[in-house]
Amino acid sequence: MDILQTIKAISNETRFNILEWLKHPEEHFSPQEHMPATCDFEGGICVGSISAKTGLAQSVVSGYLVKLQKAGLLESRRAGQWTYYRRNEEGIHRFIEQLKQEL
Repeated sequence: MDILQTIKAISNETRFNILEWLKHPEEHFSPQEHMPATCDFEGGICVGSISAKTGLAQSVVSGYLVKLQKAGLLESRRAGQWTYYRRNEEGIHRFIEQLKQEL
């Protein structure tokens, strides 16, 4: 894990907020009605829902989500025409542990 890449990813207020919201998605987003019942991706939220919450264009939010995913903080799953994102708890834990060791 590139710790600087991860720090840069969370240095943007909106990206940081997205991570916070996805910690408890049921409190911040409506149920994901488009997610197929066969899709085993609990806690996943579609880009459109995240975009609506931020008030930013979907293309901007998609870029933010990709940056967070590349940093190891999110994971995604495509189901039909929608892409769902959720926190990568293992990646977040690794980042925190690495930050503790390096600082």
